[in-house]
Amino acid sequence: MRGGTSKGVFFRLQDLPPAAQVPGAARDRLLLRVIGSPDPYAKQIDGMGGATSSTSKAVIVAPATRPGHDVDYLFGQVAIDKPFVDWSGNCGNLSAAVGPFAIGAGFIDPARIPRDGVAVIRIWQANIGKTIVAHVPIVDGQVQETGDFALDGVTFPAAEVPLEFMDPAAEEGEGGAMFPTGNLVDVLAVPGVGTLRATLIDAGIPTIFVNAADIGYSGTELQDAINGDPQALARFEAIRAHGAVRMGLIASVEEAALRQHTPKVAFVAPPAGYTASSGKRVEAGDIDLLVRALSMGKLHHAMMGTAAVAIGTAAAIPGTLVNLAAGGQARASVRFGHPSGTLRVGAEACQRDGDWVVTKASMSRSARVLMEGWVRVPGDAF
Repeated sequence: MRGGTSKGVFFRLQDLPPAAQVPGAARDRLLLRVIGSPDPYAKQIDGMGGATSSTSKAVIVAPATRPGHDVDYLFGQVAIDKPFVDWSGNCGNLSAAVGPFAIGAGFIDPARIPRDGVAVIRIWQANIGKTIVAHVPIVDGQVQETGDFALDGVTFPAAEVPLEFMDPAAEEGEGGAMFPTGNLVDVLAVPGVGTLRATLIDAGIPTIFVNAADIGYSGTELQDAINGDPQALARFEAIRAHGAVRMGLIASVEEAALRQHTPKVAFVAPPAGYTASSGKRVEAGDIDLLVRALSMGKLHHAMMGTAAVAIGTAAAIPGTLVNLAAGGQARASVRFGHPSGTLRVGAEACQRDGDWVVTKASMSRSARVLMEGWVRVPGDAF
């Protein structure tokens, strides 16, 4: 299925071989072989992956284990050239495909599906223990996939699937906090890079935001400007590793290599005009700020959905680097420029007892089934 600007292989839990129906080495080996990893050629020729972070993904959907939910959704980010699956975070883009998949795969009571209208699917995101509410358009009792909703980073228009990420921030007692250090802006010392101001936030997905100007960029860069520069990628990985230690996600920078999916690292800048990768012109007046983010060691071609939640959340809180790049005022939504175009994300933030709380982040994506059937895996793969 395609969900937003990502693509992944979706499974019903009960359709997996028994050994892969539980977490562990057998499940990881199966998914690695399905996707075609590890591949030293970084092409995933012998599998279903597309050799990018956006297309090396697997999803397992199961009957709900939490009251008030329809399904459990588990996401695995499959490494391309290494033999591991990272289960440490969610994929916000593929979240848009979970509701349609759940309907088509028979998880939802047909009485819950309107003849025409919207089916509201409550999803338990098992990686991070959060609720996602998907609003899936229905026509003639079937999921509506076609439409005129355009999403920069996706070639064809489709039907809009609004998503609500409920209480998206980490909370005290759940292994962290929205701002793990207790600060809206930290000073991060990174050997070989320098001392940088950074906003370290855990909302949607743990994310490290730095100012583009502080690392020699304008914020208008496209993929080739970063991904074609090995030294730049090494600097970003150093920032990510040291930020992960500061956030308490890992104990040492060496552990970052085993946790590629999280945290994300992104750089922000005030609005400026640029030409997106599609050739579309984005003017400064079209956006509130510029954001570029890296996923699995490469600059993302658009924006990860979970990182968009982090952007919307940070933009809603005065004093973060994201909020300052957007002008500094309080706001309920933000439109940012990314390499493929623009995206709007909203967040509801308020202060309780002096601490910032975000009750909901929202954005729209689209999704559709690309194919369904059998995927063949050699019998000795797992």
